[in-house]
Amino acid sequence: MTVRVAQFLVIIISALALIPSGAHLAALPNKIALPQSEYFTVQAIYYGWAILGLLWLAAVTINALLAVIVRSQKWPFRLSVAAALCFALVFAVFFLWTFPANQATNNWRTATENWATLRQQREYSHAANSVFVFVALCLATLSVLSWRRTGSP
Repeated sequence: MTVRVAQFLVIIISALALIPSGAHLAALPNKIALPQSEYFTVQAIYYGWAILGLLWLAAVTINALLAVIVRSQKWPFRLSVAAALCFALVFAVFFLWTFPANQATNNWRTATENWATLRQQREYSHAANSVFVFVALCLATLSVLSWRRTGSP
C-alpha cells in the first residue's frame, strides 16, 4: 500500500467514524432529561447502528498501519500512533460503559430500576467517545500534513 493511499484512507475512515459519534453527542442535550418511556422510544432509532462499530475497527487498523508505513519520520509516526490509541480508547470506553448499559437494558427495550443511571452512563460515554474520535481525526490529519516525501527534489 502506498503512503498516499494509506493517508487518504486514514482521513476518510477517521472522518466517517466521527459521523455516528457526533450524532450521539449532538443528540445528548435533547435526550438526557427525557422521561423513561420517551427515552426508550427514541433509542429505537439506533437499532442497527452496531454495524457502524466496524468504522472504529477500520480506523484503529488503518491508523496503526499508517504508523508502520511512516515510521521513519518521527512526527507522522507519533501522530499516527496517537490517533490509533485514541481509537483504542474508544473501544475501551464503549466496552466499559456503553455496552454494559445497553446489555442491562436489553438494548433499551427493558426498563431497569437504575435505567436513569444507565442512561447517563451510556450518553456520557458516547460523548467522551465523540471527543476521542474527533481528536483521532485531528491527529491523523496532522500526521498526513507533517509527512514529507523523502528522496525527491
